[in-house]
Amino acid sequence: MPLSDHEQRLLQQMEQALYDEDPKFAEGLRKPRAAKMDRTRFIMGIGGVVLGLAILVAGAATSWAVIGILGFLAMIAGAFVAYRAWNGNIDQEAAAAAADAQSASAPKPSPSSDDEGFMNKMEERWRKRREQGGDTL
Repeated sequence: MPLSDHEQRLLQQMEQALYDEDPKFAEGLRKPRAAKMDRTRFIMGIGGVVLGLAILVAGAATSWAVIGILGFLAMIAGAFVAYRAWNGNIDQEAAAAAADAQSASAPKPSPSSDDEGFMNKMEERWRKRREQGGDTL
C-alpha cells in the first residue's frame, strides 16, 4: 500500500529532522553493513561442535550420562563461539558507534518555544492525543 502525499511529506520531514539532529547516526543507518567474520574463531567454534558431538556419541555408546551431558555442553559452547565469530564484529561496531554518539558533542541548548524542533512537536501531539483517549487504532 503506497503512502499518501501527506504521509510522504511527514516522512521526509522526519528524515530531515534526523539528519539535522544527528547526521553521523543518520548516515550510519543509510549504509548497509556487511557481515564480517573472524574465520579462526568460526572454525574453532565448528570444531567445538564436532568435538562435542563426538563426545556425546561416546557418552551414549558407553551409557555414561555425564559424558553425554559434557558432549552436549561442548556442542553448545562451540555453537556460541561460531555465532559470535560471525556476528561479533557487527555488535562491536554498533557499540563503538553508540559510544561515539554519546561523547561526540556537548549538550545542545534546548530550543525556544518559537523554534521548537519537529520531533518535539510530534511528541507533544502524541502525548495530547493519548491524554484525550484517542490512542486506539
